[in-house]
This record gives sequence, C-alpha cells and structure tokens, in this order.
Amino acid sequence: MIYLDYQATTPLAPEVFDAMTPWLRDHFANPHSAHRPGRMAAAAVEAARGQVLALLGGHGRLVFTSGATEAINMGIVGGAKLMRGRDPGRTRVVTIDTEHAAVRDTVLALEEQGFEAVLLPVGPDGLVDMQAAQAAMDERTALVAAMLVNNEIGVIQPVGTLYEMAEAAGALFLCDAVQGYGRVPLPPVADMIAISGHKINGPKGVGALWLREGLDLPPLIFGGGQEQGMRSGTLSPALCVGFGVAAKLMGERFERDSVHVGALWDRAMELFSGWTVNGSVTHRYHGNLNLRRDGLDGARLMSECRDIALSLGSACASGSGRSSHVLRALGIGERAARSSIRIGFGRYTSMDELEEAAAQINAAADRQ
Repeated sequence: MIYLDYQATTPLAPEVFDAMTPWLRDHFANPHSAHRPGRMAAAAVEAARGQVLALLGGHGRLVFTSGATEAINMGIVGGAKLMRGRDPGRTRVVTIDTEHAAVRDTVLALEEQGFEAVLLPVGPDGLVDMQAAQAAMDERTALVAAMLVNNEIGVIQPVGTLYEMAEAAGALFLCDAVQGYGRVPLPPVADMIAISGHKINGPKGVGALWLREGLDLPPLIFGGGQEQGMRSGTLSPALCVGFGVAAKLMGERFERDSVHVGALWDRAMELFSGWTVNGSVTHRYHGNLNLRRDGLDGARLMSECRDIALSLGSACASGSGRSSHVLRALGIGERAARSSIRIGFGRYTSMDELEEAAAQINAAADRQ
C-alpha cells in the first residue's frame, strides 16, 4: 500500500511510538493524583506541554484537548460567548466558506444561540476575498476564525492580515493551524491557535488550544477542573508525551522535511502535467496536491487504485455522497469537483512510491 493521504492523518513517527510505550505499559498513574506515580505522570505531561509550546514560539498558554475539533469548538464557542458577554452588540462570527467542518459547522451552529454567521467567499485560487473580509468586520463582530493551510487544497490564507482586521474591529481571532503547525510559519500574532497531534506524525486523540496571555475563556466541559479550569477530564500522559515528541521532531526536522516535500512536489508536477491544480499554486503548502482532470470519475479512480491511499477531499466528509464544499466554493462546478482527487505526502513518502502511484493513477485515468 502506498500512503498518500497525509492531510487525513500522518504515519506515527517511530520515536513517538517508543516514547509513548512506557506510559501505556508501565507508568499508568492518573496525572491528577497527588501520590508519587501521579506526580511523575504530571511531570511528563508538563514536559510535553513545553515541547508543544516551543513549536508555537514558547509563550502563551496551552490547553490539551482530545483533538483539534474540541479545541476549535472551545475557542469559537467560548470566544464568541465571552465577547457577547462583554458587549451584547457583538453577535457576528466571521469565517471563510472553505473552512474545515470543525470551524464552519461550529460557526453555523452558533446561529441557534443568536449569533450571525458570515461565510466569506474565496476566489478561483481559494484565497479569501479580502474586500468582503474587511466589510464583514465591524463593531458587531465577536470573533473571526480562519484556517492557515486548507486541508483540501493546501492554500495558505493571509491569516496575519485577517488578524489585523479582526483586532482593528475589536474582535477575537482564532487560527486553525492543524495543517500548518510545524510545516509552515505560524501567524506572528493571534488570540487562539488550534492544533492536532496526528497531523504531525503524532498520536490520534490529542490536540491543543493555544491562547495568548491574559485570555480566559468559559469552559465547554465541566467536571474536575483539570487543564487550568478550562477543560475537565483525565489527561492521557501517553498521548501528551507522544504529541510533545512529535512537536519536538517537527522543529528539529523542519528544514529536512521541507526540502523533501518540495522535491516530491516538483516531481509530482511533472508526473501530473496533464492535470489541473485546484487552488493557488504559489500560495500553497507543497505537501498537498489537489488535482482534477476533465471527464474523470474520481470515485471510480479510487476504486481502481486499491493499492494507493488517496482521497477525494476531507476524510471527515467521506461517504457523505456530497462533492467537496471547498471545491464548489472555487466556482469550478459540480462535475469538476467530482473529477478531483487529493494527494498528500510528507516525511515518510519516498520518491519511488510517488512515481509508482502516479503511474497507476494516470493509467486508471487514461482508461476512463
């Protein structure tokens, strides 16, 4: 099996597996217990917190969660309610139409609680319409949420400029950095940043919400008050340790991984020269290649390439029967959206694997 679905999840780094094993097998104490084994587990969690924070610049607060979806919900819902509590007129929540469902659907769900959801349009390149963004942010805006790297088309949004607009309007800004953390430069400033362990060769089931100093959100989950009173529930030292080691490796291997992914991208552009790239080619993370070919049935191609793990879009929406809302937002049409595939590669993808996969994909496409 050739694995080319790095946006859905990444292979677990061997170093991460080795670091997690003792905390799964031997050191099983509750990190919130006061006895010595509990304190050892707590110390491991805090060491991991420092490693994850280091890749975020080393400042601010970090709240561990069960994953990025929880972190995003905590930030959007908590942030919107905080701002409306300070000013009842702040009822607008702004995001981009191409956001991941964890952001998009959370913003839309707030409409049931009296908020106004604004979905900003994008151009054919997938980049947000900045004029629409500027017009949407005013004294009514409570919160703005934007993705750093799009999970389906790899486009890098101008989150720094969006933050400046949000700040000028007096609104909070959340950045979904799940696909960009450790791979591309993070926004220099933000109020909140959501990240995930399994997108950086770490374990599934753990993520985090970063908050700037001085920002306190109301909790979504109540109970024992763990995680600085913001997220109750027993932490898994093994998952936190794995996340920390994965973050440390991303920092240490940043240049090496970037060069490797860049070489794979350059070769992929040669191998798929007869295809059209969806989204901007220049404002893009090169480990994500979303392609379309006229007349192609993407679902049929996937069934014919059973030895290749690739995608038609977000793994979270697979099986829904709907074409990608991200591709539709580009204005390419339903047929073109269904003629698109997503190929994702990273640290453990070899050039031979990419070339073999491309040969199989092109042959299957030619048969159609």
